[in-house]
Amino acid sequence: MELDLSRVAEWVAAAMWPLARVSGLFLVAPVLSSNTIPRRVRVGLIVLFSIVMMPAAPGVSDVEPLSLAGAGILIQQVAIGATIGFILRVLFEAVAFGGEIVGISMGLSFGSVIDPSNGTSTPVTSQLYMILATLMFLGMDGHLELIRLLAQSFDALPVGVFVLGRETFWAIAGLGSELFAGAVRVALPVMIALLVVNLGFGAMSRAAPALNMFAIGFPVTLIVGLVMIWLSLGGLPPTFSSLVDGAFDAIRDLLGRS
Repeated sequence: MELDLSRVAEWVAAAMWPLARVSGLFLVAPVLSSNTIPRRVRVGLIVLFSIVMMPAAPGVSDVEPLSLAGAGILIQQVAIGATIGFILRVLFEAVAFGGEIVGISMGLSFGSVIDPSNGTSTPVTSQLYMILATLMFLGMDGHLELIRLLAQSFDALPVGVFVLGRETFWAIAGLGSELFAGAVRVALPVMIALLVVNLGFGAMSRAAPALNMFAIGFPVTLIVGLVMIWLSLGGLPPTFSSLVDGAFDAIRDLLGRS
């Protein structure tokens, strides 16, 4: 049985291009890139999704996959997948930033825990909002929509054609500003309530300078902050849903622009 090297190169390219794009997505995208998922499971999911998307990812016939041009296309595919995942990563980091603002306003900046998703120390309120965002993202089937957009990217951004340009990075930067503004909306009710409490304690300290405001203010601020977090959780799902829709619209604009 004779083995045609050109046919082998086609097989390698057919598997390499979707594998690179899916790997780029799993490196950056929230939930999929979490360290809580075992590495073997992630590798298995990458291989599985790559096999499923192989029919939608036609290779470049005139480029050898193991050549210098093939290496450039491989890097390009990783960058495309990472860009799609990075847009959602900015969304989750914005929500975590809103939780950190809440923690600082409550005086819990010293209360930190280890974030299992990235192995760093984060405030407890930031971790709370991150867990809630992850559950809501999975509950609204955001991960399925993300995989669907990745499959559509092979039609919108064919292998060997799309190049990440300056306009793409400017669009992502503009989206980041909108998402962080949304994070401020997440933390705004708690911040306003704590601002009113601090103004009240400021007036009390002026009226009674001998009163120990630190001993009284910290527990009151903490209790008011916890109560406001509980009361504001009802408005978190629609706010987060609008942010997710904006992130997905930005991904669709990216696919349609190129």
